[in-house]
Amino acid sequence: MRRHGDGALASSPAGPAASRRRTGKPSTFAGNKTPLQASHSAAGTPPGQPARRQRSGLWSCAIVLLAAGCHQASDVPTFRVEAVRFARRVTADGNLKSTKATTLAAPHDAPGQLKIAWIVPDGALLKKDDVVVRFDPTDYETQLQAGREDHDTAGNKLFKTDSESSTTRTNLRRDARQATDELLAARQFKFDDAEVFSRFQRVESQIDETLAGRRKEHAEGVLGVRAKLSAADRDLVNIEQRKADLKIRNAEQGLHALEMRAPYDGILVLQHDWRGDVVRVGDTLWPGSPIGEIPDLNSMKAEVFVLEADAAGLAVGEKATLTIEGKPGTLITGKISQVDKLARPRFPRVPVQYFGATITLDRTNPALMKPGARVHAVLDVENREGAFSIPRQAIFEKQGKKLVYCKHGDKFDAVVIEVGSSSAGRVVVTKGLAKGDEIALRDPTEEKDA
Repeated sequence: MRRHGDGALASSPAGPAASRRRTGKPSTFAGNKTPLQASHSAAGTPPGQPARRQRSGLWSCAIVLLAAGCHQASDVPTFRVEAVRFARRVTADGNLKSTKATTLAAPHDAPGQLKIAWIVPDGALLKKDDVVVRFDPTDYETQLQAGREDHDTAGNKLFKTDSESSTTRTNLRRDARQATDELLAARQFKFDDAEVFSRFQRVESQIDETLAGRRKEHAEGVLGVRAKLSAADRDLVNIEQRKADLKIRNAEQGLHALEMRAPYDGILVLQHDWRGDVVRVGDTLWPGSPIGEIPDLNSMKAEVFVLEADAAGLAVGEKATLTIEGKPGTLITGKISQVDKLARPRFPRVPVQYFGATITLDRTNPALMKPGARVHAVLDVENREGAFSIPRQAIFEKQGKKLVYCKHGDKFDAVVIEVGSSSAGRVVVTKGLAKGDEIALRDPTEEKDA
């Protein structure tokens, strides 16, 4: 061989014969070999193994293809549909409350506001006739003193009015009697004889008679007017006196309502206002304002609140299980006896809406249950047998329809379904599935779309 100017190798003109002459061995060209022999020769394999290696390579390719097909078929996780019991439960928080309790309110017969001077603490044990609340008497004592002073003043005014009226009536009666006497004298001594008396005397006599009559009428008229004025003044003074008497009566009534006592043995549960505060010393109450209650510890109930979003299906008669906060391991059973018609905020200035529910307990343990204790409740909102309950991730929504992918052989077919109730991880299918169907837990079309 010789090298050309471009660096490529070329065969010598002598050809194969010259090569055999140089080496003394038969020459074998790659072009005269089979492809398998050429490959084994290039790899340096012994000449006796080409057929066995070829069969082994074919079997390896078949196994790899089969494994790839099996992996693709089992790559989508599935779920087998079975008729099972579906239970939907919601949680709620609330407090224990007595079913029977005597409400303690500010005395209804109190004439005005009452200021608390002393009150027993919340949750205190009470015996019958124990003082629960004592109100401040200062305002009523001041009112009583003012009423007595007004009463005395009205009495003095009445005495003054009676005295002035009596004096005025005496003077007016005297004037009236004097006018009567003058009238009688004028009529008795009449100067009407023209032969004896002059014209001037006759006219003067008539004028004196008329004047005496008018004085009598005036005195009697003034006496009547002054009597009416005296009666009016007396009535006004009597009104002031009655006002003073009313003030005294109210003050005395308030002083008699300064203490509230327990009607029977029990514990005091103070009522919380809209801010969550209880009444305390210094607070002012109107008559009838609630203060607290003395509950019957032998009959308890629970008042709980359910989020509006979880309240679907909440109804009377459903079972409930409760635990008391701070006392784990104590389970209390009961049933829902009342559900609010409308949702309302539970806390001020918090827009979250709750439905209130009352739970009647199956039993009451006075040693364990106390009014106001916080409870956690689990409500069995729905309990259905033979429902097709499937995982939520097996449901897909496409083009506004809910569907699942059912496995038929080696492929998945889309099936439109109708759903009913649901929980956090499960959904009840009411139409579209049958027992034994195998559905995909993820969308099998995602790889094809990709």
